Amino acid sequence: MTVDEPWLSPEQQQAWRHWIALSTALPAVLNRQLQEDSGLSLSDYDVLVALSETTDGRLRVSDLAAAVGWERSRLSHHVRRMAGRGLVEREECADDGRGAWITMTSRGTTAIREAAPAHARLVGQLVFDDLDDDELAVLETVLAGVRERAGGAALSRRGARGTRPSRPGPTGSA
Repeated sequence: MTVDEPWLSPEQQQAWRHWIALSTALPAVLNRQLQEDSGLSLSDYDVLVALSETTDGRLRVSDLAAAVGWERSRLSHHVRRMAGRGLVEREECADDGRGAWITMTSRGTTAIREAAPAHARLVGQLVFDDLDDDELAVLETVLAGVRERAGGAALSRRGARGTRPSRPGPTGSA
């Protein structure tokens, strides 16, 4: 693909179609497994993972939104539902009247600890078990590059609109 010829090659088109199909199928399978095994959604799991990776199980709303790659409004709605189920709590910041902390509760900690082994096992089976070390290295390089370019493109579009860019989230945890 060039500036003069914006179309994808047949090989690129095939790879792109696999990517699009995977971006729908993989989250659906992971979500279904989490729902059946633990009652958590994939979105719940993502929020709990981000909180569990902190030293005190809490993040500012804006930092949590950046960690999971969501807009603040989506995060606020989802956190409200999670709080209703006792997985997280929202606490106002004592030193900043405009900010809030999202804190994982003991119920949230238990839920992520119980859900993680089966979830990690499924991710391994679906994504990693059939890869050798060289294939894994290529996959990691390709995904990191696409993520970096997509993050840069999103930041430049947001900057052009005058909105605050988000920070990239953590790269770990299935």
